[in-house]
Amino acid sequence: QVHLVESGGGLVQAGGSLRLSCAASGRTLSNYVMGWFRQAPGKEREFVAAITRTGTSTDYAGSVKGRFTISRDNTKNTVYLQMNSLKPEDTAVYSCAADWGYYGNAVPTSSGPYDYWGQGTQVTVSS
Repeated sequence: QVHLVESGGGLVQAGGSLRLSCAASGRTLSNYVMGWFRQAPGKEREFVAAITRTGTSTDYAGSVKGRFTISRDNTKNTVYLQMNSLKPEDTAVYSCAADWGYYGNAVPTSSGPYDYWGQGTQVTVSS
């Protein structure tokens, strides 16, 4: 079992940037496809970004493409989400997730396949 802990959230003005981190313990992160999801108040959890085990392939939600970048450092057992040009509609609790499944160069963009989840970190973007 892998334990995931997110950090880096906070309050930022629109147009600002934040970098979220997801640190893993218990098992080597390189065994997992990793994803970021978010959930705003009153809304369902939605996919943000995901990355393959080696980092060679990524996928993004249309709403964040070009603004957010997912990356990973398997030597540090950590996945990152760099968020630029933040908008008030990006306000949500952001959670990372780990998936044991194998998809080749693809990544799952729905929450169902992911096996482990962190507690989440709050991101608030003020207008």
